[in-house]
Amino acid sequence: MPQTLAEKILSMKIKRDVSPGEIVVVEVDAAMAHDGTAPLMIQSFKAMGMTKVWDPSRAVFVIDHIAPSSNEGTSALHKMMREFALQHGLNFFDVGEGICHQLLPEKGFVYPGGVVLGADSHTCTHGAFAAFSTGIGSTEMAAVFGSGKLWLRVPESLKVTVTGALKSYVTAKDVVLHVIGEVGADGATYMAVEYSGDTVKEMSIDSRMTLCNMAVEMGAKTGLIASDEKTRLFLEGRCQAPCKTIEPDSSAYYTDELIVEADKLEPMVSCPHEVDNVKAVAEVEGTPVDQVFIGSCTNGRLEDLRMAAQMLKGKKVKCRTIVMPASREVYLKALREGLIEIFLEAGCAVGVPGCGPCVGGHHGVPAPGEVVVATTNRNFKGRMGCAEAFIYLASPIVAAHAAIQGKIVHPKEVS
Repeated sequence: MPQTLAEKILSMKIKRDVSPGEIVVVEVDAAMAHDGTAPLMIQSFKAMGMTKVWDPSRAVFVIDHIAPSSNEGTSALHKMMREFALQHGLNFFDVGEGICHQLLPEKGFVYPGGVVLGADSHTCTHGAFAAFSTGIGSTEMAAVFGSGKLWLRVPESLKVTVTGALKSYVTAKDVVLHVIGEVGADGATYMAVEYSGDTVKEMSIDSRMTLCNMAVEMGAKTGLIASDEKTRLFLEGRCQAPCKTIEPDSSAYYTDELIVEADKLEPMVSCPHEVDNVKAVAEVEGTPVDQVFIGSCTNGRLEDLRMAAQMLKGKKVKCRTIVMPASREVYLKALREGLIEIFLEAGCAVGVPGCGPCVGGHHGVPAPGEVVVATTNRNFKGRMGCAEAFIYLASPIVAAHAAIQGKIVHPKEVS
């Protein structure tokens, strides 16, 4: 029977064909928790009477959400994680290593056909590598750490076909914001959002990760993209597992399909206070901006920093602008390319690799009434730490241009 990417990956995993709606039990290839979810996971793990992690080589802890710690209570939670990781021999990435969703593929825990679980909703990012990757709760993760298995329902699939060439100032972020605006915040609930088309094939791995990262903003279980030569080149030397080419069958059945004509897209923003409140930048031009944040698991990769630096080079920002690379690896590459110097000379504050302002725990919490343009993935009230702030989600190009102008404006074409 012809299969979608999600069906094919899960069928390969359990060694028989599966169908949407079926409940299956899968063995896990990698499991991750961070400082926002690991403490409860540890408590649940102990409460369940578990004493041994199923496979420490596949278990990962990352301190990234409030890193460095902002207070004594957070420091105690970090200490709890360090002690548990040391006791059980886990893979542990401390303050400054970067964001969990960037680190897992960088460090070789993600590969085509793998099942990757994270105690964080944006674990769906790893579908960019044709891995079935999804977020689960802390107590579920405790059971996974003990057993190495999880039950799940085989999702139905929504096919998003993107065709044509993007304008030079339109990015993968604009594509996914457009899709969310069309589908709605709950329009793909528990589905696998499968991206395809010549535009997606031309996209870099960084851009593909942006597409899959925001699948959960449509309510999806995961986002998925077929693996190819670009996938292999990124993962080469990073993981021991073979980098298979996994593609959906041409005649696979999809519950629904959305076709996006890339050449017709314009820069988009997600307006306060709903992710699916999507408008073209032209509709909100002139909105004064108090703070810009360029970073996060959505747009803190090297490609994103290059886009922002190209806009900022030789200019000065007119509002508070925070830049945070997604990982130490990204930071070092940006440093060697001179991007960090461009940001600093433009007047930006460059921070430690991590989540930073995105979750509102520290680093750049806005004041009541302030407007923020961020390259992050969520803009509901209180997301960045202030329930009375107004958050607009945008691409690195739109965000950098807002920083230069001190207001939201349509970006000029980048040469």
